Amino acid sequence: MSKQFILCILAYLMGSIPTGIIISKKFSNIDIQSEGSGNIGATNVARLLGKKFGALTLLGDIIKGCVPVVLALWLIGTGNLKADVRISLVALFAVVGHMYPIFLGFRGGKGIATSAGVFLVLSPLAVLADILIFLLVLIKWRIVSLGSLCAALCMPVLVALFTDSKIFILLAVTIAALIFFRHRENIEKLLRGEEKRWDTPKAS
Repeated sequence: MSKQFILCILAYLMGSIPTGIIISKKFSNIDIQSEGSGNIGATNVARLLGKKFGALTLLGDIIKGCVPVVLALWLIGTGNLKADVRISLVALFAVVGHMYPIFLGFRGGKGIATSAGVFLVLSPLAVLADILIFLLVLIKWRIVSLGSLCAALCMPVLVALFTDSKIFILLAVTIAALIFFRHRENIEKLLRGEEKRWDTPKAS
């Protein structure tokens, strides 16, 4: 098997690790897939279990994006078109793993945190700017999904500003499209004015 194939499979399997479910099962009796939004991401965990466990889920999901890309950079290198394509494929497999995890019957999260982990390695300044955009939208409208969609929409532009890689820009566009697809129910609720606003989570 080629090194590229192995890296992509490892990235997908790492992305498939259900951080939110592992944390909820270890620290509570709550089934996060059947309560709240039913999503396995940090927002639902924070609403159901509290801010501390939401933050742990967020960190875990970010790491799932960081580690495969760091490994790919180490083994493949960067700086040329072919290397950027190979690294982007690994990154994409990590995000797809989170969205469609093999361990959960391909029913996963929305991909925001894992995508942030990917670009935290590839373009950290773009991620810092994107976090600011997310926070500003969240503070203004208090809707997490709206902040996430705005951040996803802005990421390709930010990657273009802070990197010279057209392949990484294409990766950002592809991931943004996947994020919008995974948020299609949220988009319908936003259009109807029914999307849930962020309430202050438990203090635990």
